[in-house]
Amino acid sequence: MSLEFCSGRNSRRVYSRKSEEYMADFCLVSRRVLDEEEHRVFRYHFLLGADWKLCCRRLNMDRGNFFHAVYRIEQKLGRTFAELEPYPLYPLRDYFSGVIRRQVLPLSA
Repeated sequence: MSLEFCSGRNSRRVYSRKSEEYMADFCLVSRRVLDEEEHRVFRYHFLLGADWKLCCRRLNMDRGNFFHAVYRIEQKLGRTFAELEPYPLYPLRDYFSGVIRRQVLPLSA
């Protein structure tokens, strides 16, 4: 649980679970963007941390096809995470930034 300060009408503080929200966003966006086969590779290799030998054995793939799938997944998700609207998941400093503004503040001269 984290306390964040924001400039809103009703309150100046917001409680959130940023890490859990990020993990949920990461998994949900990945499931939405990847097809079923790519998501199986993603789940075994990236989420569960299996090495390429175990993944190839479990998914009945050869080494070359496995690594081509990994590179394709990295490319798809990297682009998606960077271009996601309204809040991209990458770079992390933008997702976890401490200031939340609910209203537009005028620029000072």
